[in-house]
Amino acid sequence: MFDCDGVVLNSNQTKIDAYFGVAKRMGGTDAQAQALVEHHVAKGSFPRNGKIEYYLNNIVKQPITDALMQQYLQAFDDILDTTLMQCEVAPDLLALKAATPQAMWMLLSGGDQAELRRVFPRRNLAYLFEAGIFGGPDKKDEVLAREKANGNIQLPALFLGDSKYDHQAATRAGLDFVFLSGWTEVSNWQAYCAENKIVAVHNISQLLD
Repeated sequence: MFDCDGVVLNSNQTKIDAYFGVAKRMGGTDAQAQALVEHHVAKGSFPRNGKIEYYLNNIVKQPITDALMQQYLQAFDDILDTTLMQCEVAPDLLALKAATPQAMWMLLSGGDQAELRRVFPRRNLAYLFEAGIFGGPDKKDEVLAREKANGNIQLPALFLGDSKYDHQAATRAGLDFVFLSGWTEVSNWQAYCAENKIVAVHNISQLLD
């Protein structure tokens, strides 16, 4: 099982730029846009909807309506539809697939599910994930519980992630976890991994060593 941003795609900075750009496009100041970026980084792989709601409630203090939420989400779609097509794909992703023919791969991201299901086929990556491509607005805990209940996830299973929330969600679901540090946004990842006895590697290529 793979997180997307910072694991399969080198897209963490792309997402940071998108949050800043959406806030500005929707009338926010530089300070407000930066506050949204900081909230996004702090929350890691949480779904986009919740971060937008936090921004509206706590940063710009603007009443939330369905129409306003759709405007923000559409702005994200407009920006990311292009930029996610240009992000670097993890080196040796295909080699790892070839080395694990018995494994059913799943993509589980905090990014928008519909967006992922548009982008990954266009990048010729969707076929790698036979067990499905999942994302927001559902939280990872919710997806893991649902997919375990319906038999799509069978233990033992391994989650490759780059955020604290990835680790916490995997642990709550009873999954093994490996932290990928090469593209992570977690500034204190070394201390976090040491404290929680997490195996950490730089990137997917190191899993083949």
